[in-house]
Amino acid sequence: MYTHRTLAVVGVLAASLALSACAAPASDMGMGANSPSEQSTDTNQADTSFTMMMIPHHQQAIEMSDTILAKANIDPRVQELAQQIKDAQAPEIELMQGWLDDWGFGSMSGMDHGGGMMSDDDMAALDSATGVEASRLFLTQMIEHHQGAIDMAKEELDNGVNADVKALCDRIISSQAAEIETMKTILATL
Repeated sequence: MYTHRTLAVVGVLAASLALSACAAPASDMGMGANSPSEQSTDTNQADTSFTMMMIPHHQQAIEMSDTILAKANIDPRVQELAQQIKDAQAPEIELMQGWLDDWGFGSMSGMDHGGGMMSDDDMAALDSATGVEASRLFLTQMIEHHQGAIDMAKEELDNGVNADVKALCDRIISSQAAEIETMKTILATL
């Protein structure tokens, strides 16, 4: 027979186990984390916020690129640049989504998506533009879009802690700054 003392010890042990399970990171328990307080120790709120905002930011850049690639009579340099943007940003979206999955976050909707995002009206204007006008509009919009991504990446470098996210930010800053210069050069010749 169990004594009251044995039952009390078992109860304390059970309560301790339950509390330690609640305090353990969700990834250690085989479950996804649902809040920033349950993130891995090598990420912080800046890392997750940047990643959650940059995915839709990149998705819009791809949408803009798809729009210009579907048009006739577009400057070949603009088409090449649009394809380059798609080829660079699609794998980055997959990489970032993988991080969010690893950190226990899914895609978040209804969030601010960072600077440089085009409005619905901007996207409609690009969609309806043709020829040289479409090339100019794409370049003008994409310069603003890229500058927003660079600003977001710089903020992450200042505030984030995750080495992989920071390495991506370095690549974004470098590649998109170079693309901005290319776009300005093309824009000046259209």
